[in-house]
Amino acid sequence: QVQLVESGGGLVQAGGSLRLSCAASGRTFRSYVMGWFRQAQGKEREFVARITGSQSTTDYADSVKGRFTISRDNAKNTGYLQMNSLTPEDTAVYYCAAGNAFSFRDGRQYSYWGQGTPVTVSS
Repeated sequence: QVQLVESGGGLVQAGGSLRLSCAASGRTFRSYVMGWFRQAQGKEREFVARITGSQSTTDYADSVKGRFTISRDNAKNTGYLQMNSLTPEDTAVYYCAAGNAFSFRDGRQYSYWGQGTPVTVSS
Protein backbone atom coordinates (compact mmCIF):
# COMPACT_ATOMS: atom_id res chain seq x y z
CA GLN A 1 0.00 0.00 0.00
CA VAL A 2 1.26 3.46 -0.92
CA GLN A 3 -0.12 6.78 0.24
CA LEU A 4 0.76 9.93 -1.66
CA VAL A 5 0.59 13.54 -0.48
CA GLU A 6 1.26 16.41 -2.86
CA SER A 7 2.43 19.87 -1.86
CA GLY A 8 3.91 22.97 -3.42
CA GLY A 9 0.99 24.27 -5.42
CA GLY A 10 -0.12 27.86 -5.31
CA LEU A 11 -0.59 31.08 -7.23
CA VAL A 12 2.16 32.24 -9.58
CA GLN A 13 2.42 34.79 -12.37
CA ALA A 14 2.90 33.74 -15.95
CA GLY A 15 6.54 33.01 -16.64
CA GLY A 16 7.15 31.94 -13.07
CA SER A 17 8.10 28.60 -11.57
CA LEU A 18 6.79 26.16 -9.00
CA ARG A 19 8.12 22.91 -7.63
CA LEU A 20 5.61 20.29 -6.65
CA SER A 21 6.47 17.51 -4.25
CA CYS A 22 4.87 14.12 -3.75
CA ALA A 23 5.65 12.43 -0.44
CA ALA A 24 5.04 8.69 -0.44
CA SER A 25 4.63 6.20 2.35
CA GLY A 26 5.50 2.55 1.93
CA ARG A 27 8.72 0.85 0.97
CA THR A 28 7.35 -0.29 -2.38
CA PHE A 29 7.23 3.25 -3.78
CA ARG A 30 10.63 2.89 -5.38
CA SER A 31 9.42 -0.04 -7.45
CA TYR A 32 6.55 1.89 -9.05
CA VAL A 33 6.30 4.24 -11.95
CA MET A 34 5.45 7.70 -10.66
CA GLY A 35 3.32 9.98 -12.75
CA TRP A 36 1.98 13.50 -12.59
CA PHE A 37 -1.43 14.30 -14.01
CA ARG A 38 -3.50 17.45 -14.00
CA GLN A 39 -7.12 18.38 -14.33
CA ALA A 40 -8.28 21.84 -15.25
CA GLN A 41 -11.76 22.95 -14.34
CA GLY A 42 -14.28 21.54 -16.80
CA LYS A 43 -11.70 19.38 -18.55
CA GLU A 44 -10.63 15.77 -18.38
CA ARG A 45 -7.60 14.66 -16.43
CA GLU A 46 -4.48 14.64 -18.57
CA PHE A 47 -1.06 13.09 -18.37
CA VAL A 48 1.81 15.45 -17.60
CA ALA A 49 4.93 13.38 -16.95
CA ARG A 50 6.20 10.06 -15.62
CA ILE A 51 9.39 8.57 -14.30
CA THR A 52 10.28 4.93 -13.81
CA GLY A 53 11.22 3.52 -10.43
CA SER A 54 14.86 3.26 -11.41
CA GLN A 55 14.75 6.88 -12.65
CA SER A 56 16.15 5.70 -15.95
CA THR A 57 13.24 6.84 -18.11
CA THR A 58 11.13 9.96 -18.19
CA ASP A 59 8.34 11.01 -20.52
CA TYR A 60 6.39 14.22 -20.90
CA ALA A 61 3.27 15.51 -22.51
CA ASP A 62 4.08 17.64 -25.53
CA SER A 63 2.48 20.64 -23.84
CA VAL A 64 5.04 20.66 -21.02
CA LYS A 65 8.14 19.26 -22.72
CA GLY A 66 11.10 21.54 -22.22
CA ARG A 67 9.42 23.42 -19.36
CA PHE A 68 8.68 20.74 -16.76
CA THR A 69 11.09 18.26 -15.21
CA ILE A 70 10.05 15.17 -13.28
CA SER A 71 12.39 13.59 -10.75
CA ARG A 72 12.34 11.41 -7.68
CA ASP A 73 14.46 10.66 -4.66
CA ASN A 74 13.75 7.07 -3.67
CA ALA A 75 15.82 7.39 -0.51
CA LYS A 76 13.40 10.10 0.63
CA ASN A 77 10.33 8.42 -0.89
CA THR A 78 9.57 11.67 -2.64
CA GLY A 79 8.84 12.70 -6.18
CA TYR A 80 9.03 16.15 -7.73
CA LEU A 81 7.73 18.15 -10.63
CA GLN A 82 9.70 21.29 -11.42
CA MET A 83 7.56 23.61 -13.50
CA ASN A 84 9.14 26.55 -15.30
CA SER A 85 7.85 29.15 -17.75
CA LEU A 86 4.32 28.63 -16.51
CA THR A 87 1.39 29.89 -18.54
CA PRO A 88 -2.28 30.33 -17.63
CA GLU A 89 -2.95 27.13 -19.60
CA ASP A 90 -1.05 25.24 -16.87
CA THR A 91 -3.69 26.18 -14.30
CA ALA A 92 -5.11 22.95 -12.88
CA VAL A 93 -5.15 20.63 -9.91
CA TYR A 94 -2.01 18.51 -10.11
CA TYR A 95 -2.02 14.91 -8.92
CA CYS A 96 0.80 12.47 -8.39
CA ALA A 97 0.19 8.80 -8.92
CA ALA A 98 2.10 5.54 -8.57
CA GLY A 99 1.66 2.08 -9.98
CA ASN A 100 2.77 -0.52 -12.48
CA ALA A 101 1.81 1.74 -15.34
CA PHE A 102 2.73 -0.06 -18.53
CA SER A 103 0.60 2.39 -20.49
CA PHE A 104 1.88 5.31 -18.52
CA ARG A 105 -0.26 7.99 -20.15
CA ASP A 106 -3.42 6.20 -19.00
CA GLY A 107 -4.39 7.21 -15.49
CA ARG A 108 -6.26 3.94 -15.03
CA GLN A 109 -2.89 2.18 -14.96
CA TYR A 110 -1.98 3.84 -11.67
CA SER A 111 -3.11 2.21 -8.42
CA TYR A 112 -2.35 5.02 -5.99
CA TRP A 113 -3.25 8.70 -6.12
CA GLY A 114 -2.69 11.76 -4.00
CA GLN A 115 -5.37 14.29 -3.14
CA GLY A 116 -4.04 16.90 -5.54
CA THR A 117 -2.51 20.34 -5.18
CA PRO A 118 -3.93 23.34 -7.05
CA VAL A 119 -1.80 25.47 -9.31
CA THR A 120 -3.06 28.82 -10.58
CA VAL A 121 -1.10 30.83 -13.11
CA SER A 122 -2.19 34.43 -13.55
CA SER A 123 -1.62 36.37 -16.74
